[in-house]
Amino acid sequence: MLLPNQLTVLRIILTPVFVYFFLADGDYHLEISIVIYIVAALTDWYDGWLARKFNYITAWGKFWDPMADKILTSAAFLCFVILDIIPLWMVLLIVLRDLFVTTVRGYVDYKNLNFPTSTYAKVKTFIQMIFLYYLLVFYTLSVSQFSGENVKSISFLMLNEHFIYYIMLLITIITVHSGYVYIKQNYDLILKAVKE
Repeated sequence: MLLPNQLTVLRIILTPVFVYFFLADGDYHLEISIVIYIVAALTDWYDGWLARKFNYITAWGKFWDPMADKILTSAAFLCFVILDIIPLWMVLLIVLRDLFVTTVRGYVDYKNLNFPTSTYAKVKTFIQMIFLYYLLVFYTLSVSQFSGENVKSISFLMLNEHFIYYIMLLITIITVHSGYVYIKQNYDLILKAVKE
C-alpha cells in the first residue's frame, strides 16, 4: 500500500482514539485528544501533498481520502453534540450530505469518469474545518486545568450558545446547499455512471 493510502488509514484509526480521549474524564485526556486531532489533520495535508508530488493517485485513495476526512470531521461534530454544544439535527444533515456526496463521487470515479470537486464544496469544507478548530480551541481552553480563570471566562464567552447555534445553522445550510448544487451540476455524469 502506498504511503498516502497508509496515512489515510492512519487518519481513520486515529478518529476513534481522538473521540475516546476527547470525551474521557481524566487528567490531560482533553489535551491529548487535541494533539491527536492535529496529527490526524496533518496526515490529510501530507498524504495529499505526497499524492500530487509523486503522482501516487489510486482509485482506492480517491475514494477513501475524502471519506477519511468526513469520518474525522463527523466524529468531531458528534463529540460537540454529546457535549450539548451544537444540535444533533444539524450534524445529522451535514454527515448525511457529506457521506452521500462522497459515496456518489467515489462510485463515479470507480466508473473511470471525472467527478471534480467544486470550488463551492472546497469552501464548505474550509468553513467546517475553521469552525471545528474554533470549537476545539475554545472548549479546551474553557475547561483545561492549564487555563487561568481569565482565559476560561473569555473562552466560555466565545462559546455563547446563541452565537454557536447561528454559525452552525449557517454552516448546515451551506453544506446542504453545496451538496444539492454539486449533484445538480453533475447529474448527467452520475446517470452515465449508473448506466455503464
